[in-house]
Amino acid sequence: MAILTDRKSTREYDVIIVGSGAGGGMMGMLLSLHGVKVLMLEAGRNYDPVKETPMFNTPDQAPLRGKGTADRFFGHYDATVGGGWQVPGEPYGDKEGTQEEFWWWRPRMLGGRTNHWGRISLRFGPYDFKPKSRDGLGYDWPISYDDLAPYYDKTEMMVGVHGSNEGMENTPDSSPGVLQPAPKARVGELLAKKHCRGLNIPVIPIHRAVLSEPMNGPKLAAKLFPNNPLAQKLVGDDMSARAACFWATECGRGCSIRANFQSTTVLLPPALASGNLDIITDAMVREVLTDASGKATGVHYMDKVTRIDSIAKARVVILSASTCETARILLNSKSTLFPNGLANSSGQVGKNLTDSVGSSLAGHIPAMESLPPYNEDGAGGGHVYTPWWNYKTQESLDFARGYHIEIGGGRHMPSMGSLGLLDTTAPGVYGKKLKDEARRYFGAVMGFAGRGEMIPNEHCYCEIDPNRVDQWGIPVLRFHWKWSDHEVNQATHMQNTFADIINSMGGKATPRPGREALNKPGEIIHEAGTAIMGSDPKASVVNSFGQTWDVKNLFLMDASILPSNPDKNLTLTVLALAWRSSEFLLDEMKKGTI
Repeated sequence: MAILTDRKSTREYDVIIVGSGAGGGMMGMLLSLHGVKVLMLEAGRNYDPVKETPMFNTPDQAPLRGKGTADRFFGHYDATVGGGWQVPGEPYGDKEGTQEEFWWWRPRMLGGRTNHWGRISLRFGPYDFKPKSRDGLGYDWPISYDDLAPYYDKTEMMVGVHGSNEGMENTPDSSPGVLQPAPKARVGELLAKKHCRGLNIPVIPIHRAVLSEPMNGPKLAAKLFPNNPLAQKLVGDDMSARAACFWATECGRGCSIRANFQSTTVLLPPALASGNLDIITDAMVREVLTDASGKATGVHYMDKVTRIDSIAKARVVILSASTCETARILLNSKSTLFPNGLANSSGQVGKNLTDSVGSSLAGHIPAMESLPPYNEDGAGGGHVYTPWWNYKTQESLDFARGYHIEIGGGRHMPSMGSLGLLDTTAPGVYGKKLKDEARRYFGAVMGFAGRGEMIPNEHCYCEIDPNRVDQWGIPVLRFHWKWSDHEVNQATHMQNTFADIINSMGGKATPRPGREALNKPGEIIHEAGTAIMGSDPKASVVNSFGQTWDVKNLFLMDASILPSNPDKNLTLTVLALAWRSSEFLLDEMKKGTI
């Protein structure tokens, strides 16, 4: 990739983008393809998954056979090469009195979280944009599903999403011809679907950003960029160069054949090919700079390679650094005009922090013992899932909103944890008997994980720690967290549901109380809020296009601007919002209002 290795911005830029993941990558691509000169600053190192992904290595070729460690939590082959929940020299903490310890995931690599994520790509539904109107809690969005639907279509065509249209309540269909075919369900998934049917729980193909067939680049690019010959050429050629998944390795490793979506393999290549995008990696942004009128003029960053304080200037600044990092930059951008942090006249920067409600349960399924050897690796994750199904009976539940269920298990590539069942079913066994027992039990465990909506509350927020800085001298964040009864009760419902499914499949499972079963806040890595969009400048940070109310040439484009955190994964919506906002920004720049 054409990264600026001399560590200097070499020309005048129209736009600076901080962050290279979903929001930053999409904005960078669309602006560059329309002739805008863009400088992208990434806090992590350069990363090229085509060159660096060990797609075909087996566990025996890795230290500890690939098992996770403190610095590689998801295993040796996880694509996150420069970060995690703990990053050396970049501390964070919890405010005194917090109920829970918050885990803050920072990938610190080009492409950000798009290299690591599960690629589940679910559209937010009509109810998700107006939740307060339905139950009086949280916030309504200043836009509706209809406002974003065309951009969901464009995004799904651009990145490549497989799945099906099921016509379900609050699980929107894509337009005809947008989705790629869904892969077939695995054995365990089919068994779960069979037994869920008796519990009135739906199981349908999941939407995932993995190519199930090659892309017709010229045809798709012509639809996406009808009046832009340069974009048609660059994006069309790049799309056609992507290979379809051959269902062999874990998507979490990255993808050297570019079948799955990563900013580094889908968004940044055509942007760089345009000649309008420059990227500086290892650039830790400290603050946004403003002039005497309060207009953003650029950013102040630490060059982590040279350890030199540096400044980059542009006509527009876009923060896409991730939910909490964007809040940190804003809160650290203090001046006489902005004593409480930039774009914070509402006092809402850092507030309304949410993460997905997470809980899981697994069980041994005797019917899946001693299956014949076969390959069902498939896409990196489940081929089916359960969308929230209790809209009609929501009022009878002791929590608001809902959750989806991710289904896992089966005969994937063996790992250190995939035969843990032997510890309880065959203790003390060795030799031929151990091999026979391993063949018997391998793939005979099914797991169910809930991902639910958390409602923003006043007790969950981040702020600048007045007493700590990171290795670059930048003040760090501290977090405060308290689950409400809605999340605790939702986790209890998850546990009871999972136990019902496992037991109906012939297994044995005992649910745990909700508070014990909850994942840690931040552990699901679905943070949102901290700079929410709205229609009232006194109660929100940005408008529906991510433009800050206080600084017209400062935009935010990541999950920080989401007013709610539905039970759908966030990345697809961030990408769609970025597409919509880029069109707005291009129009405003053309008119000269920005």
